[in-house]
Amino acid sequence: MRRPRSARRPGSAGPRAQVPLRKSLFARLLAVSALVAACSVAATAWLAVQTTSGAIRQEQGQNLTADARIYQRLLGYAAAHPTWDGVEETVRELAEQSGRRIALTTQGRAPLADSAAPEPATALPAQASAVVDPLAVDTALSAESAGGSGTTTDRVDPRAVGPFRLPASERTRLRKAADRSVACLSDFGIASDVVAGASGRPLIQVVGGNDPERLQGTRCAVDALDTPTATEEKALKALNQLADACLKRQGREGVQLKLGLSWGQAADPVPAEAVPMPAEGYPSLPPTAEPSVAPSSAPEPGVREERTATPGATPSPGYEQAAGNSEDDRAIASCVGTARREQLSSYVASPALLFIGDTGGATVPGFDLSPANTARIAGAAALVLALTVGASVLVGARLVRPLRALTGAAQRMRDGEDTAPVVVAADNEIGRLAAAFNDMSAHRARLEAQRKAMVSDVAHELRTPLSNIRGWLEAAQDGVAEPDPAFIAFLHDEAVQLQHIIDDLQDLAQADADALRLHPEPVRIEELLGQVAAAHQARADTAGVVLSVQAPPPGRPPPALTADPVRLRQAVGNLVSNAVRHTPAGGEVTLRPYGSDEGDAVLVDVADTGSGIPADDLAHVFDRFWRGEKSRNRRTGGSGLGLAIVRKLVEAHGGTATAASVPGQGSVFTLRLPADGNSPSGQGSGDPDAMTTTI
Repeated sequence: MRRPRSARRPGSAGPRAQVPLRKSLFARLLAVSALVAACSVAATAWLAVQTTSGAIRQEQGQNLTADARIYQRLLGYAAAHPTWDGVEETVRELAEQSGRRIALTTQGRAPLADSAAPEPATALPAQASAVVDPLAVDTALSAESAGGSGTTTDRVDPRAVGPFRLPASERTRLRKAADRSVACLSDFGIASDVVAGASGRPLIQVVGGNDPERLQGTRCAVDALDTPTATEEKALKALNQLADACLKRQGREGVQLKLGLSWGQAADPVPAEAVPMPAEGYPSLPPTAEPSVAPSSAPEPGVREERTATPGATPSPGYEQAAGNSEDDRAIASCVGTARREQLSSYVASPALLFIGDTGGATVPGFDLSPANTARIAGAAALVLALTVGASVLVGARLVRPLRALTGAAQRMRDGEDTAPVVVAADNEIGRLAAAFNDMSAHRARLEAQRKAMVSDVAHELRTPLSNIRGWLEAAQDGVAEPDPAFIAFLHDEAVQLQHIIDDLQDLAQADADALRLHPEPVRIEELLGQVAAAHQARADTAGVVLSVQAPPPGRPPPALTADPVRLRQAVGNLVSNAVRHTPAGGEVTLRPYGSDEGDAVLVDVADTGSGIPADDLAHVFDRFWRGEKSRNRRTGGSGLGLAIVRKLVEAHGGTATAASVPGQGSVFTLRLPADGNSPSGQGSGDPDAMTTTI
């Protein structure tokens, strides 16, 4: 009896209810799309603003770090050369390294060097990037540079040493004295090294800091490093004269400058055998004269550090008198600075204008995130968000509609109700899912019908021989029938028929469970067909059917074949039995072996002149329990298992089984078996034991 639509099986989900909005795919898709859109718009806008602002700031600032390195390199060139002659090579090298255009001009904008020469792409901008003057260093660019040497308060580049540059002979002598001091400190367990200052004067750099007590205890003589050389005395004398002239113009008394450019009363001299330890307030030294011992500090990578500080103290730029920082001292420091610039002016290059820009000469306009710009970005973001939400609503609705239809159909299938096919609206993923669901539903309906028919057919096929056996046994028990040889033979035939049905079911069960075992061996197909024909000859004669085996057609002999002869005879025998059953008296059943056109397979045709098979039924002939005639008569209907077993046996050999038929003229069943060397299991080795396999 059909179950009412409102009824539910035990354990089912109960009446179908709408999915809550918070759990529905549509709501989740909409929420996720809106969230992703909002986040994407916000992130894109933020990144665009930040990237654009950063790019513009970088362009407007002309990449300050890189520009500072260019500035420092050219500043060092100016400090070491009296003119700009020969700077073109340095300018081109810096341009290649930075990928930018670099130009130098005089303060009157007369060109000195240009990386874009000889044909500059554009004219130079009105504003120079910097002024390269070793006597007036740009402190901002100097501080930004990773490799800058630092400056003093008089803004003179430390690399501008002028007349204080030591000749080779003095450098060699001082270097030997420094090496002796380093060796002496090493004997006392103090690690040190010798570095050269800008003037060429060697400095002793102590590793691990300058502990005065530790250094004084060594008694290593460094007096040779603290004594000015002849070159330095001459330069210092000239500097002192320039400073005195400046002070005289101000009505002040002259001073006596020392090697460290200090003046007035210095601390008491240090004994020659000890490391000199200047008194507190000892002025920091310009590159013109360095103390013998420099503090230990790891220089930056790729830059050789030159220190001019006293041991154990951090240098402070400028010139300070030991006694204090009075107005006179400031005046003296100012005059000393003026004297230095006047003394160095003939040793350094004249000031030059530095222009740094991109190779195309393009400039980036200023960028200001004004309220109007902010409103435009917010409006664009809101528009994108609205469009995304609207598109999500439309797409989500179209996406969820077929899913709901599929869900309803699946629930009806679960409840055992008839399921109408789901409408396939489009050829997309969901449309293909709906088509696959319809195919599955139709296949399930066919399987269910076959299952019901199978139960009925198996019951009928088993009931008939069992009823006959029981009836005759009861007749013999009641004395109605006498158990003579004919009686025993009849019961034996019925038992054999019952066993045949059970064997067919067992073969199909083994094939379905991949437990059907094959024992291949070389087979002569002509002999095997002759054996099958001989076994069915008596049945064919009884039915009035001519059963014969034909020779292969000319030019297409069957190739060598390795197969399980028992299973192969069973498959061909089922086809012959089926053909004899459906061929009327006077008809013919013919067996014919031959080779394929490519020679890679053995083909066996079982042809009959029977009633044939309708075209609509031809696709189902190998389905189990399918019969061309629905009659329960065994002579015409059979059990419906023979052809299904044929297909399973042939597939186990790696082959195929096909059927062709013309209603009213007969049918042809063809078995295609792979020849030796073409079997997927390699059954052509010739060793039957080695070829035993489990399918």
